[in-house]
Amino acid sequence: MSVELNHTIVHARDNRESAEFLADILGLEVGAEWGPFIPVQTGNGVTLDFATIPEASITAQHYAFLISEAEFDTAYARIKELGLTYYADPHQKHPGEINHNDGGRGVYFLDPVGHAMEIITRPYGGFPA
Repeated sequence: MSVELNHTIVHARDNRESAEFLADILGLEVGAEWGPFIPVQTGNGVTLDFATIPEASITAQHYAFLISEAEFDTAYARIKELGLTYYADPHQKHPGEINHNDGGRGVYFLDPVGHAMEIITRPYGGFPA
């Protein structure tokens, strides 16, 4: 069997709020609560298990999602509709812009606790020679 990422735990001050936020932007379903977790499963079978922990214990992380051009259009429209600040870069120096790295499109935005979420339409290094 090859190695595959199955799930990861995403710390949140409110697991439902954070799970619903991401699912809403990406057009995913929020799964049934399982113990302390609210799951959101991606198309490649990886589950993000949102867990409520004290806010002071949360360390901001980065989560990148590879999506289609059509999914990008929908997610980007949702980001703008929600009035979220978004950036073309991870250092947040280009607000209100998207990037065109590797011949695709990408944008960064923050979730309710400050995790950096990224959506891209081409994997890094994916630009044809």
